[in-house]
Amino acid sequence: MSGFDDRADAFEKKFAHDAELQFKVEARRNKLLGLWAASLLGKSADEAAAYATEVVKSDFAEAGDEDVYRKVAGDLGDKADEATIRAQMVALLAEAKTQVMSEI
Repeated sequence: MSGFDDRADAFEKKFAHDAELQFKVEARRNKLLGLWAASLLGKSADEAAAYATEVVKSDFAEAGDEDVYRKVAGDLGDKADEATIRAQMVALLAEAKTQVMSEI
C-alpha cells in the first residue's frame, strides 16, 4: 500500500470511529432525556426505563433531533414548554458526551 492509501485508510477509520461515537452520544442523550421526562410524568423506575427506550427508538424516525423533541413534547404536554425541553436536550448532550468519553 502506498503512503496515500495508508493515509486515506486512516481517515476512513477515523471518520467511522467519530460517527460511531456521535451515535452513542446522541443515543445516551436520548436515554437521559427519556429518564428526565419520565420523572416529570411520575413514572416508576421500570416505567421510566421503558419510556427512555421509547425515546431512544423515536430518534430512528428521521434524521436530526426533531423526532425526539416531538415525542417528548407530545408526551409531556403542558408539563414542560419548548424552551425547557430544548435546553434539557442541549444540557444532556453535553452530559452524554462526558459519560461516553469516560467509558472509552
